[in-house]
Amino acid sequence: MDLWSIIVAIILGIVEGLTEFAPVSSTGHMILVDDIWLNSKELFSEEVANTFKVVIQLGSILAVVIVLWHRFFDLLPLKQNLQKNQEGRLGLMKVLVGLAPAIILGFTFEDYIDEHLFSMNTVLIGLVAGAILMIVADKLGPKVPKIESVDQISYKQAFLIGLFQCIALWPGFSRSGSTISGGVILGMSHRAASDFTFIMAVPIMLGASTISLLKNWDAFTPDAFPFLAVGFVSAFIFAYISVRFFLKLIHRIKLTPFAIYRIVLAGIVYIVFF
Repeated sequence: MDLWSIIVAIILGIVEGLTEFAPVSSTGHMILVDDIWLNSKELFSEEVANTFKVVIQLGSILAVVIVLWHRFFDLLPLKQNLQKNQEGRLGLMKVLVGLAPAIILGFTFEDYIDEHLFSMNTVLIGLVAGAILMIVADKLGPKVPKIESVDQISYKQAFLIGLFQCIALWPGFSRSGSTISGGVILGMSHRAASDFTFIMAVPIMLGASTISLLKNWDAFTPDAFPFLAVGFVSAFIFAYISVRFFLKLIHRIKLTPFAIYRIVLAGIVYIVFF
């Protein structure tokens, strides 16, 4: 692997790591970076390029698991955790209730989404519409949140947040942007909504990534492996930094600054590609 391949892997890993869990749409950023000057398909085959995107996403997932390890540990079906869940803490069943709507709709419309919604036009719509939802959430959200911790989430609220997550099936909308907005509208603090969003994101992303990885397992050739490994490490490091920083910052600045950034990004994408 030459120096340019290493640079490409690092930069794409940085973009993925910084944007995957922030409410700014990693899809929009990856399309912008990939199509302007970092098209990895020119370095390796299309199969390797697609696998690379899955691998760097796995790096981001690992970072979130490490940052919120105690929350994920509490979800394991251990005796002490079952006791905690009976006392009203966030349990695995609430997470599954929140995941159900997106999983059902995602599997039902997967082919349609892949064939018709992954375009520059739809991503632009998603960026702007998602920004509007985030601004509305900040306006409608209570000044004094009723729910300050994920442990206070009810099954009904988990399901309703799951419905908001379905909006993110539209590319560019952002999973975290839509679900955090939904949580805030339902009375959660920005931090609690963010925690629940990240917890829900891991299993659904891990499942989709694992399936994609198994389909493209042949891409792990000796020539491509260093490229994939560098991207994974880069995405992990910057996702870890991004998630920790975001969770400390979100209760102070809320969602509107991210919404403004999305609108600016949409303007840049429009100018560059249209």
